[in-house]
Amino acid sequence: MEQHTLDIEKQVTLLMRGTEYGDEQLKEAMRIELRQRLIEAQAEGRPLRVYCGYDPTATDLHLGHTITMQKLRQFQDLGHHVIFLIGDYTALVGDPSDKNKARPILSHEQVLENAKTFAEQAFRVLDPEKTEIRYNSEWLGKLTLVDLIYLGQNFTVQQFLARENFAKRIKEGSPIFLHETFYPLLQGYDAVMLKADVQVGGSDQLFNIIVAGRKLQEVFGQKPLVGILVDILPGTDGVQRMSKTTGNIVPIFTTSEDMYGKLMSIPDFAMGKYFRLSTRLTSEEISALEAGLAAGKIHPRDAKMRLAREIVSIFYGSEAAEAAEAAFVQIFQRKDVPEEMDVYQVQPGQSILDVLVDSGMVDSRSAGRRMIQQNGVRLNGETLDDPNAPFPGEGILQVGKRHFRRIIISKE
Repeated sequence: MEQHTLDIEKQVTLLMRGTEYGDEQLKEAMRIELRQRLIEAQAEGRPLRVYCGYDPTATDLHLGHTITMQKLRQFQDLGHHVIFLIGDYTALVGDPSDKNKARPILSHEQVLENAKTFAEQAFRVLDPEKTEIRYNSEWLGKLTLVDLIYLGQNFTVQQFLARENFAKRIKEGSPIFLHETFYPLLQGYDAVMLKADVQVGGSDQLFNIIVAGRKLQEVFGQKPLVGILVDILPGTDGVQRMSKTTGNIVPIFTTSEDMYGKLMSIPDFAMGKYFRLSTRLTSEEISALEAGLAAGKIHPRDAKMRLAREIVSIFYGSEAAEAAEAAFVQIFQRKDVPEEMDVYQVQPGQSILDVLVDSGMVDSRSAGRRMIQQNGVRLNGETLDDPNAPFPGEGILQVGKRHFRRIIISKE
């Protein structure tokens, strides 16, 4: 059965999977509104207009970004109209939702340079034939000061300051800059201009979507959108959200072997969230896996290999995923790695280059940089490509073909 022939209840179940609102009553309200919107669209014989915005504050998308894209793809497969919005103007402000300090201000030229490959990366998940690409500079670039005043009069300062992120910064004495309060207004106006039925976003976007977006649509005489808020994927450390700043990302523009290796490095306790947010397995299949793990019938290593294979196949296809798995097995399960090796303890604040030099695996910092540039440095089979990034975690560090260290992390 094709997904677009699913009955309304099954569509709602599929589309609400992996959502997180921090409030069960709000989640149920969005579930009810989604069901009603699907019924109305079906009666009118039209697809829902669904969008998600991505601010090009950096050049690369990572696996964390694709959680919302997977949800957009579900809407596509159900026959709905999906808009991939590149926030080339909202990126100038910077979303404060997940930050404990203001983002640096970028020039529009920097933002457009960052955005060059965004669509290409997104099409690893989305169907390019069914995706509309828009830039919010189309309408935000035309806003006047009077327009901004008109948008702002619909919100109070108290609403903004009550946000968890801002409240925390006030308590810590950290500054909140005035321009940061513009962001929800601009994102809400995106929803108005796109005439969106549904907006997809991370759970950290609750204020921007549920409060600002819905309110401004009402102000402009539109029916408030349904907010589909997905849970946040942790990075390869299993704890902090995936972020290039912390060096715990699984990039999209990489090799299948590198992606597989990075996924095999995540802690066992994070597997459930990765299965739910990043794979195409059904809820029943995931529950069966978790039950098998809990009962000791499935080895955590085998479950993690399935996880890595499932995710890599989404981006590179089944054949590449199987080849990546074979390469990983050859290195780590067929004794290509020596059983005995020196141990090095990473100290807080050490970069990848620091560890290479201080552990004696390279003779100099220039030699270390050269090995990294030649893709000759791997941790648990995954390539490390940024010499200045914080060292990402524990495991087997390999430099070249024959030099190995067992890495542990200092707990101090």
